[in-house]
Amino acid sequence: MNNKELLQFCINLTSADGFPEPRRGKVRDIYELNDRTLAIVATDRISSFDHILGEAIPCKGQILNRIAAFSMEKVKDIITTHTLDIPHPNITIAHKCDPLPVEVVVRGYLTGHAWREYSAGRRVICGESMPDGMLEYDAFPKPILTPTTKADAGHDEDITQTEIVHKNLVSKQLWKSVSDTAFRLFERGTEVAAKQGLILADTKYEFGLLDGELMLIDEVHTPDSSRYFYKDSFETFAKEGTPPAQLSKEFVREWLKAHNFTGKQGQTLPTLPDAFRMEVFQKYAELFRVLTGEDFTPVITPDFDHTLSEILKKYR
Repeated sequence: MNNKELLQFCINLTSADGFPEPRRGKVRDIYELNDRTLAIVATDRISSFDHILGEAIPCKGQILNRIAAFSMEKVKDIITTHTLDIPHPNITIAHKCDPLPVEVVVRGYLTGHAWREYSAGRRVICGESMPDGMLEYDAFPKPILTPTTKADAGHDEDITQTEIVHKNLVSKQLWKSVSDTAFRLFERGTEVAAKQGLILADTKYEFGLLDGELMLIDEVHTPDSSRYFYKDSFETFAKEGTPPAQLSKEFVREWLKAHNFTGKQGQTLPTLPDAFRMEVFQKYAELFRVLTGEDFTPVITPDFDHTLSEILKKYR
């Protein structure tokens, strides 16, 4: 399969004949099949700095969907997941839950958003204290939980755990279950990553309720929701100070920053060249291989909307 085919058949905006237009998130298109079931299509869209980029990444959706399925299987003894079936590499059939209005980020290392806050002189993030004297990529004494509000478009905003309860976004009892579960999930994700020579630096979780039961929804431990470091490069960093190699969307953010885009008003979103889109694809495929232990084989679906329609009819 050549690069031209991979670039040509990216899945961007989907439409299933006979079904209402989906609810579109930054990456996923969500179809309501009935009162209790959803079809979640992982498209090849990519977002950064809370903006959906103009060009899609080949096979990104199916890589994310397959990693999410792999990772959901690894944590199903901790919490019930929304997954019912994976009829196509890009499609998950899932329980329809009432999503909680917050996202839960667990951080084991000082990097990304936490480092940007820290380097600006702030020592508290989402109500969590960060010790003085830390350097970028240092491990926290123990993982911290930094929630955010949820936004389909625009910026997710930091929020404290106390504010979540006081604003009645989540009850105190339910929030304790959410936070306890998030730390257990992070511990499991750390264990799975370590077996593959990776360090799980931070990750995002989303939860919902189904008949009063807490359920893990969306994705889990994918490169869109997580930041991974190679363990061997992290050990080299500790000795030589060379920034550790990571598998995450951070390199996309760095490319955008180098092209004068950080999501601020008035900035022009740059066009992703085909060569860079293929580079991003290779990085996603690499994480799939490293994390699952399997080589990634693309599945190209030229008329995806037709295939989607036929699949969804079976679950209506």
